[in-house]
Amino acid sequence: MQTDFLVIGSGIAGLTFALKAAQRFPDKKVLVITKTQADETNTKYAQGGIAGVTDFEKDSFDKHIEDTLVAGDGLCNKQVVEIVVKEGVDRIQELIDWGARFDKESDGDYKLGKEGGHSEFRILHHKDITGKEMERALLEAAHSFPNIEIVKHCFVVDLLTQHHLGYLVTKSTPHIECYGVYVLNLQNHQMEKVLAKITVLASGGNGQVYRSTTNPNIATGDGIAMVYRAKGRIENMEFIQFHPTALYEPGVRGQSFLISEAVRGDGGILRNKNGEAFMERYDPRKDLAPRDIVARAIDSEMKITGTEHVYLDVTHIPNDKFIEHFPNIYEKCRSIGIDVATQYIPVAPAAHYSCGGIKTDEWGRTSIKNLYAAGECASTGLHGANRLASNSLLEAMVFAHRCFIDAAEKIKANTNGVDAQAVPDWKATGTSQPKEMILITQSLKELQQVMSDYVGIVRTNIRLERAAKRLDLLWEETEALYQTTALSPQLCELRNMITVGYLIVKCAHFRKESRGLHFNTDYPYKSTLVQNIVL
Repeated sequence: MQTDFLVIGSGIAGLTFALKAAQRFPDKKVLVITKTQADETNTKYAQGGIAGVTDFEKDSFDKHIEDTLVAGDGLCNKQVVEIVVKEGVDRIQELIDWGARFDKESDGDYKLGKEGGHSEFRILHHKDITGKEMERALLEAAHSFPNIEIVKHCFVVDLLTQHHLGYLVTKSTPHIECYGVYVLNLQNHQMEKVLAKITVLASGGNGQVYRSTTNPNIATGDGIAMVYRAKGRIENMEFIQFHPTALYEPGVRGQSFLISEAVRGDGGILRNKNGEAFMERYDPRKDLAPRDIVARAIDSEMKITGTEHVYLDVTHIPNDKFIEHFPNIYEKCRSIGIDVATQYIPVAPAAHYSCGGIKTDEWGRTSIKNLYAAGECASTGLHGANRLASNSLLEAMVFAHRCFIDAAEKIKANTNGVDAQAVPDWKATGTSQPKEMILITQSLKELQQVMSDYVGIVRTNIRLERAAKRLDLLWEETEALYQTTALSPQLCELRNMITVGYLIVKCAHFRKESRGLHFNTDYPYKSTLVQNIVL
């Protein structure tokens, strides 16, 4: 298969790029590949909303920029922050033009929420399912373009580079080029090659590396792992954001239900098992402190009291107001026997967002020619050491747009390409079907256990060393399985997650300080030498 634009991922970043490319070049083909259903993305599960300056009487670009820089704890790229905040307003309007519906007041003005780290009310939202509404609008718009093809149930295995043409490619190889991808077609179980002039990775996050995460099952870090294998640059993987308030359900593993930060923005109060409002002991901003501070405070309270969760108190919020703003959260709590009008909601931190990822410049270009990255898989410099709430959807749209602007110029004169016959078919000779799936499922459990216990909210040198040793063993076992058995999505995802786990541990080893989302008790203070960790 050959295409002009190849987009890996159908979330907000991927679809934004696809729509712009299809509209600008009606004679060119835009192929979007997703490994499950088109709407099964991290975007779909975003609850709180999208941050943007829309009320210029009370808010300003400077305030939003300052809030982002403060949350990023000294590692944000200020130029990128200014780009995203200022260009974000136009991107939000485009989203509205594509059909996204945000909640409004009775007078027609948009309802604006406030979340941790924000100095003003600036969060646009659609009840507590903002991401789902945005995904719906983008997919409907995409289906209206005849030159956009969305291919579902195809798992991208590897990027095609000179390596597959028989050349030696290393980290120091200049001008590594991307020609497309190898994919595992899950409907016919065949390995196929897709060649493209421009490839955009919008493959989402990697929360499934941890035992408890707000991310869906698809968030396995595939794009980051593929770029690392292709000798591309990865940075700042140690900065894993744990959302402070995931719903605590005893015995539940994997995806946890998210209790949006907007609940605290509306007045929700965190309390420990004794009913004490504890956040004032950790930060003057109390429950609306940035996420890294709130997550560490909850972790501390859980260890002090010997409990597996704390509570979020919304009993003082008028019930009709809560139901109107958070109908999804209300129904979920009710389904497990919690009446939010009279009972506290049990919550605990869960892996939520990767601030690091594939290193890009201000146009979304990676270190590999003709390969772009946008959304959670990318490290643009916006988030620094900690993401400001509701900046992620904004970043995804701004950088999808900037990727398109740059790619549009390249595609006009692009001679990139390779003879389809020169790219070898996938070699599966000498492999067999795995005899026991437990070899994969047990390794996944071990990986998630290691990452959660040793590389979580609080870290130490000895924990990181233990994690590294155990990941080495998991990698050896999984590579042996990869070389001798037929490919499956489960095996590919496990391989990718082990790679992502390794990158998180490696970056955490290199950072000899505590900053933002990376807190190491052996280095409890910030270093005066601030730098990005690039692998």
